[in-house]
Amino acid sequence: MKFSLLSLVNYYLRLCFSRSGLRPYTTDIDSLTTIKCWISSAIPNKNLTLKSQSSKPILLLIHGFGPLPIWQWHHQVGPLSRHFDLVVPELIFFGGSTTKSSSRSEFFQAESLVQLLDVLGLGERKDVNVVGTSYGGFVGYHVARLLGEERIKKVVIASSDLLKAEPDDKALLKRAGVESISDLLIPKEPDNMRILMEMALWRPPHFMPNFVLWDVIQEMYNDNIEQKMELIKGITIGNKDAFQLTPLPQEVLIVWGEHDQIFPLDKAHQMQKCLGETARLEVLKNTGHLPQAEDPTRFNEVLLNFLTAS
Repeated sequence: MKFSLLSLVNYYLRLCFSRSGLRPYTTDIDSLTTIKCWISSAIPNKNLTLKSQSSKPILLLIHGFGPLPIWQWHHQVGPLSRHFDLVVPELIFFGGSTTKSSSRSEFFQAESLVQLLDVLGLGERKDVNVVGTSYGGFVGYHVARLLGEERIKKVVIASSDLLKAEPDDKALLKRAGVESISDLLIPKEPDNMRILMEMALWRPPHFMPNFVLWDVIQEMYNDNIEQKMELIKGITIGNKDAFQLTPLPQEVLIVWGEHDQIFPLDKAHQMQKCLGETARLEVLKNTGHLPQAEDPTRFNEVLLNFLTAS
């Protein structure tokens, strides 16, 4: 049996989620789609009878394109679980979530998460908050629009350019020195993996041996490659015929890394203007596209100050 350092890290990250009161749960949301997620133990489901239910509000944490949510949110679930019951899904074609549907847009991802909340018995809750990062921010925006202010209280959009257009994609490809967005987001060899880390992190590792990068690619980027390429092509944001950014009725917090090279900081200021008076912007210094990983203490502070404020 081949030894994998990443498998040990995966075990540790799952342990972090479990120690934060989360448990893995997989469910069919309809006849075509299955969603795997991590949920707080106080959230009921059709297979478990719980003695009591928490009165905490609900927080939906939506990961970005790339590693599973245990990698993207492990710094957050502990602090957030003290104030919220968490629902942390694996988006479709990431991890254990899959569909037989031909739909590939971020809107379809959002519709699936709305169905997931209903399956979890949270369809009538009016205290749901949404946090999405990068691609997950695209999805989170649609969830907020689908459910409206009657059910969604607050929305956090982190490192997610909802004004992305074709010129932005071209500029990103030039900065990264790759030929396609899929080459950047779905690395197939160590050189591409290094490029992705350099683009995503303000302070990437100075040295990373090839065998480690091959392990990362194998563990994190080697499944559902064709379907993930279809997800990239299926993004409606940037398509003027399919998507127009309009203000949300909820309170909105935009969180951005000062040195984000995937979505530059000026796009965050443009987004704030488009999202209206209810939107405010927090810029985290000395971070790139992943402020929740590069400065988790400050990121969590900003998040909790916004979400818990009355």
